[in-house]
Amino acid sequence: MVYVTGDIHGNQEKWIHYIDPILKEQDILLVTGDFGMGFWYGPEYNEEQFLDWLQTRCYTVCFIDGNHENFNLLNTYPVKKWNGGNVHFIRKNVIHLLRGEVFTIENHTYFVFGGGYSIDKKYRLQDISWWIQEMPVQKEYENAKNNLIRYKYNIDYILTHTAPNQTIYYLKIKNKIKDAGLNELELNLFLDSIYQRSYYSHWYFGHFHMDQNLWRNQTVIFNSIRNIYTNEIITQWDFCDG
Repeated sequence: MVYVTGDIHGNQEKWIHYIDPILKEQDILLVTGDFGMGFWYGPEYNEEQFLDWLQTRCYTVCFIDGNHENFNLLNTYPVKKWNGGNVHFIRKNVIHLLRGEVFTIENHTYFVFGGGYSIDKKYRLQDISWWIQEMPVQKEYENAKNNLIRYKYNIDYILTHTAPNQTIYYLKIKNKIKDAGLNELELNLFLDSIYQRSYYSHWYFGHFHMDQNLWRNQTVIFNSIRNIYTNEIITQWDFCDG
């Protein structure tokens, strides 16, 4: 099966107790950003030990980057090809899907675009707990456009970390969320332009720490795992990780 979940933030307890028990041999789990590269520390494992443990599992983890990743660390991994798009292999079964790429998984196409703005940046330190690469650059936007043109904007599933601007406006009315405002606007408007041109089955994103089906076949995901094909919730938990 192919499943999707939301922000992990490097929380080993969340992974070990809520995510790992659900996944079986040959399953694929897609993470919609804030996987937590550079933050996987816990009482039992340091980050390298935890990633080594993930490598022993029988499933595959594919994640897009959010705004809470160590991008300097991510970019030390060589760029390789996997299922039609560019990736970083963190481990043989732990794969970072690069921004703007299109992948084919089980005969379905997936467009991915990570990144977002840290609204808690004033409490963080540059190159220690936040990185300027959290927001996309023009080269990444152009790569996304070119790949979508190749597919004539016909994509089965779209995975992003943040949301289109119109969806953020919808969330502000419906849930009174805090958003990054002008700081993230370029990215949000870019995702709007993708929505306006694309034909897709479903769009999943994280970032906002909630689980809801919204509009336009869009779902914000956090403390749940969903079957990506049916959008059915496989499991859901009440776990606060900030």
